[in-house]
Amino acid sequence: MTGRTITQKIIAAHTAEGSAPAGGIVTLRPDVVLLNDVSGPLAFEQFAAMGAIRPFDPSRVVLVADHFAPAPDITAAGAIAMTRDFARRHGISHFYEPGRGGIEHTLLAELGMVGHGSIVFGADSHTCTAGAFNALGIGFGSTDLAGALALGQLWMRVPESIRVELTGTPGAYVTGKDVILELIRRIGSDGAADASLEFGGPGLVALPMDARMAIANMAVEAGADTCVFEGDAQSVEDMARRGVPEAPAVTADADAAYRQRIVIDLGALSPLVAKPPSPASGVPVEALRGQKVDQVYVGNCSNGTMTDLRQVVELLRGRRVAPGVRMVVVPATQKIWRQALAEGLLDAIAEAGAAISPPTCGACFGGHMGILAAGETAIATTNRNYRGRMGHPDSQVFLANAWVATAAAIAGEIIPPGEVAARLEEMA
Repeated sequence: MTGRTITQKIIAAHTAEGSAPAGGIVTLRPDVVLLNDVSGPLAFEQFAAMGAIRPFDPSRVVLVADHFAPAPDITAAGAIAMTRDFARRHGISHFYEPGRGGIEHTLLAELGMVGHGSIVFGADSHTCTAGAFNALGIGFGSTDLAGALALGQLWMRVPESIRVELTGTPGAYVTGKDVILELIRRIGSDGAADASLEFGGPGLVALPMDARMAIANMAVEAGADTCVFEGDAQSVEDMARRGVPEAPAVTADADAAYRQRIVIDLGALSPLVAKPPSPASGVPVEALRGQKVDQVYVGNCSNGTMTDLRQVVELLRGRRVAPGVRMVVVPATQKIWRQALAEGLLDAIAEAGAAISPPTCGACFGGHMGILAAGETAIATTNRNYRGRMGHPDSQVFLANAWVATAAAIAGEIIPPGEVAARLEEMA
């Protein structure tokens, strides 16, 4: 009998049968059902149409107003009001909106609701961010999630797994963003279709949890159904810090079967930038030297962390955003916003001439808080850059890590972040 992957083991533990053969159909019981102010109202309507009376377990339902929050118009305000009302009527304590929450995937981890071996169902494609925590985050449509809300279960096909072996240690200005852009560059936007990406190997120790979130978040951009990282000492410490009950890390069997094996040497990577219109169009930052930018955006569901904000200030402190460039910085949660305030990061960012937004998905998906006009160019730490993603169809978005984005804000054009750092040293 062939050994099992991490994905198969986690899925099997959430089925009545206790088994999860690759390609098989199973009925899966999640630990958490996650909905936002876009997907939630659609699910609530279907929930009512099914004749459902109450959610399967209100304590395991999380509702987050993050996409159109703070509400930019009457329609958005109505969607958030519907979400708020659903939470009130059904006694759902985990309802979060501006001032008390943040971007759903970052917030869910911060709340201590995801850890070793858990499963999150979310009506958002980037639910796979949970994979950073040795868990599975699986995205479904709003109608599917209505069923999960009512019954506490859904059926799904068990995906095959692709093993991504990480080796080496990242060099200067290389982050988790560069790891996932490198992987997508290699396998393409559909290279992991119908599969789970499983990350592990000796290089994992060099990647902090924030970096793992950045990688897991974009697994869907490679077409993956889900993804998962091996658990290790860092994930154990992280769970304790977040108040997650102790649970053993889920590991793959030595003879687990994989559809494909990929090795990424972290030490061989350099900062990458994905050219529009695809996250698969990654090239070394040097290849885009001189590309002018109108807007720089640092934030989103994995790249608005304390790590990202510290990287921004490392380059920005003592400098200013270039004339003609606007920079928008978005801490991912209220807690991160306050910690950045306490550390003096927000003051340094504001002093440099950048705008600081409350936690929101806002401009990342082209909703509000940083929309691009026709002909404008942005460099962003977000996860998608297809045509019209952040605004007008005739705008364009380049994807990069926080260091690369900040260097562009200072120079007014894409340049290697090491060049900005060198200039700072010369001026010191």
